[in-house]
Amino acid sequence: MPTSNPCQCQKVIDLFNDLFTASYNTLLVCAVCDGRQGELDQPVYEPASHHRAHHQIVFAHGHFASALHEISHWCVAGDARRLLEDFGYWYRPDGRSKQQQKEFEKVEIKPQALEWLFSLASRQVFVASADNLTAGISDDHAFRLAVSSQARFFLTHDLPPQAALWLAQLKQAYGGQVLLEHLYWPDEEVEFERPSIT
Repeated sequence: MPTSNPCQCQKVIDLFNDLFTASYNTLLVCAVCDGRQGELDQPVYEPASHHRAHHQIVFAHGHFASALHEISHWCVAGDARRLLEDFGYWYRPDGRSKQQQKEFEKVEIKPQALEWLFSLASRQVFVASADNLTAGISDDHAFRLAVSSQARFFLTHDLPPQAALWLAQLKQAYGGQVLLEHLYWPDEEVEFERPSIT
């Protein structure tokens, strides 16, 4: 339901912060609500420092999917990377070369796979994004297949510990189901025989 607040994510912010502020000293922050929309065009992870008591996952535009995506990066980063700004990852915005795009997609597979699980748990639509529109590289088929394969692996094997906690929190709060049969793209039906779900 629309409100006057440009960010529709207060519930997910509260859920994350209730779960992880004390245990991981980490806050989820919306740049819109925090008055930083003008200074932040891209999301950012900011580790705790002498002038910041908590680690902060800052999502830029107040969108639910953006919040889930940035949380997904945090879940796969690991303890050492959580001490580095943006987890120490290289990032080049839209307009990447083919080689740069390959590097980008390599680090996006696991976060987007987790984001898919989180989206299902919270009853949100998930859209995989290779995020390189202006470069004219529009064939994301292999990338999407890698994301769906990784999502199925996460669901049937061990999730990162923070991801497992967050997935359970979202399922409890939003009532979404996360089933293996949901983790296939429509165009995978031709290429893969889906396992029977019993």
